[in-house]
Amino acid sequence: MQPLHILLLIAAYFGILLLISYFTGKQAGNDAFFKANRQSPWYIVAFGMIGASLSGVTFISVPGAVEKIGFGYFQVVLGYIIGYFVIGSVLLPLYYKLNLTSIYTYLDERFGNHAYKTGASFFLISRITGASFRLFLVANVLQTIMFDAMGVPFWVTVIITILLIWLYTFKSGIKTIVWTDTLQTLFMLIALGVAIHYISDGLAIEEGNLFGYVMDSNLSQIFFFDDYKSANYFWKQFLSGIFIAIVMTGLDQDMMQKNLTCKSLKDAQKNVFWFTIVLTIVNFIFLGLGLLLTQYASINGIDAHKDQLFPVIATQSDLGIGIAVFFILGLIAAAYSSADSALTSLTTSFSIDIIDIEKKYSAIDQVKVRKKIHILFSFVLVLVIIIFKYVIKDASVITKLFVFAGYTYGPLLGLYAFGLFTTLKVKDKLVPIVAILAPVLSYFISDNSAIWFGFEFGFFILILNGFLTFFGLILIRRK
Repeated sequence: MQPLHILLLIAAYFGILLLISYFTGKQAGNDAFFKANRQSPWYIVAFGMIGASLSGVTFISVPGAVEKIGFGYFQVVLGYIIGYFVIGSVLLPLYYKLNLTSIYTYLDERFGNHAYKTGASFFLISRITGASFRLFLVANVLQTIMFDAMGVPFWVTVIITILLIWLYTFKSGIKTIVWTDTLQTLFMLIALGVAIHYISDGLAIEEGNLFGYVMDSNLSQIFFFDDYKSANYFWKQFLSGIFIAIVMTGLDQDMMQKNLTCKSLKDAQKNVFWFTIVLTIVNFIFLGLGLLLTQYASINGIDAHKDQLFPVIATQSDLGIGIAVFFILGLIAAAYSSADSALTSLTTSFSIDIIDIEKKYSAIDQVKVRKKIHILFSFVLVLVIIIFKYVIKDASVITKLFVFAGYTYGPLLGLYAFGLFTTLKVKDKLVPIVAILAPVLSYFISDNSAIWFGFEFGFFILILNGFLTFFGLILIRRK
């Protein structure tokens, strides 16, 4: 597939997104940008959230990790189910009861201004880093398969990537994203199905025997109970999955902002219920694709591993142009369905939580300020992605993303757990100190745990971090 053909494909794809933006952006103000006027159909939100949850990282890294850990990642996915139940039954009722635009406003009401600003700041750090990880991965792939051949430097690729997101989100934000995410999720799932079809054909697997082929392989092992010290041990992964879902969805402005666009709490809960079922199935299918890709690479002598496995086979093998076209469409769809909402949620949180836009500015000035903040975070994402180019050189991106999330989302987990499950008051001014010390202490313990105890924390670091934050809040309670 020639670079020019890829460029035309991307142009056509974004033409459709801009068209959606045009129709959803008519007479759109801050209420539409932040909350979509609370008029989003729950089933549209649920379907679109699948793509936002999976992202370009999952699209590439989950299949690429099967070679090393089999279906071990599905242990985390099973934990998600419990986590999403907590979100639907505990967090969503709280957010709707308080009629929140930013979910971190709860921290202001429960603890005070310092806790509020601390929670919002940790979200901003987490989301900037997470969104940049995801976009870096996609920009890197596009650079390899298209822009290098055209002589376009990486920094230009990154600017183009962010500019395209800004173009279709700057006017009506989350109102547009609810609909564009639906389209992007559809493209991603079609790409997943097409890839499985091509790879299974390449492996000469009969259609009716595909599931049996996958489950008969040694790589399809899901449960690991043998070594409790291992990072892949079931209970570590399962419990981590519960808390990853709670913090990276339920305590994340990006993901919850979509839920809060539903007309009512009941609709938002239906959204979470169906989203959980479909997301679990889709993750399993991605693992199945990873197994097929690994087998195909082994049989055909293709030296590609981890995050390079899927891109190399899709674009450089003898499977034909069809898989290459849908791989690119699926990759772009998966990446942008996550990144566009990240840019919008960053704008929302900074506007409401950090500079108090609704209190300090008139209605007309709020729109002007919000647009400037939207541009600011576009520049921030460009800068961070370019920095990642020279920092990330090994390991699967999804592992780095979740481990980092354990450090940045841990204080949020501790704050919300303390707020929801105790009635204690704290010395608000000391909350930022606790929130900073907890991740630092968690890193120190995790870095030495293998030597001290022969124990690997892995994703479990999130729970340790949240516990240390919770314990720190007990120490600074008001008597």
